Amino acid sequence: MTDQLAFDLPFRTGLERGDFFVSATNAQALAALDAWRDWPSGKMVLTGPPASGKTHLAHVWSDMSGAVLVAAAGLAQADLPAIAKAPAVVVEDCESLPRHSGAQEAMFHLHNMLAAKPAPLLMTAASAPRDWGLTLADLASRVQAAPLTRLEAPDDALLAAVLVKLFSDRQISVNPALVSYLLPRMERSFDAARALVARLDAAALARRSPVSRALAATVLDNP
Repeated sequence: MTDQLAFDLPFRTGLERGDFFVSATNAQALAALDAWRDWPSGKMVLTGPPASGKTHLAHVWSDMSGAVLVAAAGLAQADLPAIAKAPAVVVEDCESLPRHSGAQEAMFHLHNMLAAKPAPLLMTAASAPRDWGLTLADLASRVQAAPLTRLEAPDDALLAAVLVKLFSDRQISVNPALVSYLLPRMERSFDAARALVARLDAAALARRSPVSRALAATVLDNP
């Protein structure tokens, strides 16, 4: 059958608590964020490999705490006093601070503003603060003193749940056997799961066929 033109139509995505699947790889980090009122010095560092769910968990915590989310890369240009007025703050991708002029100084000032209120601060990064390459000693000492919780790469149970949800978001019903087929053949990350489901959806639309194991085999063989 001749492939048909497939349009990239919008579909539902969710970053709420109900969309966050709990497994052995993230339960400890979720518990640490649930206990945010008891954080020592009111701060926490959340680490994990790329696409392990840090942004999703940051949004979950934002809903709990009323936090605003800001990117470390844009701190030097941000209105820090306005940000510090929020009940809590999330600074994402903190390992990028040394790569952006003025970002370390801005982070230092924001940290002090929040500590003075006080208001809780969540910092996300792919690695621990000692590996960020910070050159501002005062900032390094403060963030390295923060407790740390870590997300691990998703396990099979979590990836399976995510795949089912991603298909459901696109209104695609799939056989559990297809999910079992995909798991050992895909990259172990949420980004890879999103990309794979998008490719399967596009291929199914183009061929006007269901998402099947045969289609999955074709898509996986043609990255």
